[in-house]
Amino acid sequence: MADEFGHLPRGPARMLKATRWSLQGLAAAWMHESSFRLEVCLFIVMAPLGWWLGQTPVERVLLVGSLLLVLGIELLNSAIEAVIERYGAEFHVLAGRAKDMGSAAVLMFMLNVLLIWGAILGPRLFGA
Repeated sequence: MADEFGHLPRGPARMLKATRWSLQGLAAAWMHESSFRLEVCLFIVMAPLGWWLGQTPVERVLLVGSLLLVLGIELLNSAIEAVIERYGAEFHVLAGRAKDMGSAAVLMFMLNVLLIWGAILGPRLFGA
């Protein structure tokens, strides 16, 4: 949905409001989503490790960026779940499918982390 400004650039005040809303979203995810908290804790451990183990700027961006993508997809998954819960906790096949697909998206990005970390660090660890 377009805002009242259409495609015009936003001013600093509008960007500050958007930043505040984003921070509120992060705080809500931290308070209400245990999976997000776990993934943030893993990020806190693995991001510095990835930055240290990456030998080039591209490797560092891939190692750390893949972890950031998991956090972003987890936020989207949590948003999907929140909207579904808003409409009621009773089972509906489409609601279940949406939740399962959101969870599957998180899994795909976690597999992406394994692929990237394995491709970059595997040859160094196993001499392949």
